[in-house]
Amino acid sequence: MRSLLRLRNLQAGRRWNINCTITSSPCRRIGTIALPPKGFLDLPELRKDPITGRWVIISTDRAKRPSDFSRDQVKMKGGFCPFCYGNESKTPPEVLAFRPSKNGGPPAERDSPGWTVRVVPNKFPALGIEGGLNRQADGMFDKTNGVGAHEVIIETPDHNATLATLPEKRIEDVLWAMRDRILDLRQDKRFKYILLFKNHGEPAGASLEHAHSQLIALPILPKQVIEELEGAKQYYLYKERCVFCDIIRQERSDGIRVVDENQDFLTLSPYAPRFPFETWILPKWHESAFENSPSHVYESLAKAVKEMLVRADRVLENPNYNLVVHSSPLQEPTNEHYHWHIEFMPRLTKTAGFEWGTGFYINPTPPEEAAKFLREADVAVEPQTVGA
Repeated sequence: MRSLLRLRNLQAGRRWNINCTITSSPCRRIGTIALPPKGFLDLPELRKDPITGRWVIISTDRAKRPSDFSRDQVKMKGGFCPFCYGNESKTPPEVLAFRPSKNGGPPAERDSPGWTVRVVPNKFPALGIEGGLNRQADGMFDKTNGVGAHEVIIETPDHNATLATLPEKRIEDVLWAMRDRILDLRQDKRFKYILLFKNHGEPAGASLEHAHSQLIALPILPKQVIEELEGAKQYYLYKERCVFCDIIRQERSDGIRVVDENQDFLTLSPYAPRFPFETWILPKWHESAFENSPSHVYESLAKAVKEMLVRADRVLENPNYNLVVHSSPLQEPTNEHYHWHIEFMPRLTKTAGFEWGTGFYINPTPPEEAAKFLREADVAVEPQTVGA
């Protein structure tokens, strides 16, 4: 025996026609009315990113708390490390290092101990620094020489330290090293874009466990960067406002997705995040390029980065993650439509066939809940050093 039940979903404003077999279905009875199983009407949400137009699926019916994720914590394996203090000769010659002078004496020699941050060329670079682009056709296809720069920013001489456990001053040094390298490399007219990124943990792509970030200078603009730039430009042409500045204004007003805030930076869970606990740090003033920020704000940025990483360590128990600096192209470092920012993406889920086939992402944790967990995290106690 089957009965046809028409329910009105008040929240979505739709009518539902639900067929239930009274004798054998999982339907629940309320008096003489058969209702569908719990959660049936809790539809997922499709959310649109206002910058790129990318859609994501927020699975509200199966929302996951931090403890629900199956994940591996970052753990030290030990062994020889070329980035450690005293092994300076095991890396390519440094291109930059910060070494405090001892008692006002002369600076230490290059490639010697005594540094707090050190930048070296990647020993196995994705692109080569020498040569010309030599753009050419290969039939209907296009190719060019793999010219670029690939550098490693060694964030600390301490093998067991992480960016989250470093003092704010040391994090500020890392940010200054990144800025200095961009200012130097952008003079090379072969390069169009410089990407700063950090892979933390082997599942996130780190081949060496010693805390480090990377810089890659590219002779072309990446497709993903073009999409973000174009989306921001179209928004500006339509509204004559920066989309990122509008996001900052609305998020500060609503507060529900705000994680943290200081005098210069806002940390938030974006409205349409691709990944659970994805978090952004945005400057509260309009600036297109990371390297063009006023010198005094790098101290505030170091505080914002540390606060975000410590909160993530508390809530997600030292997760593997990727951190990326999104900045304007080298040929257009100043404009009205683009706004540099940092994106932090913990590796809690895996990208599979649906994501690759559609460009959609399924996120099991609504950003409002993620922001609440991160905002309420206890950050009063310093996180444990990995391996300690």
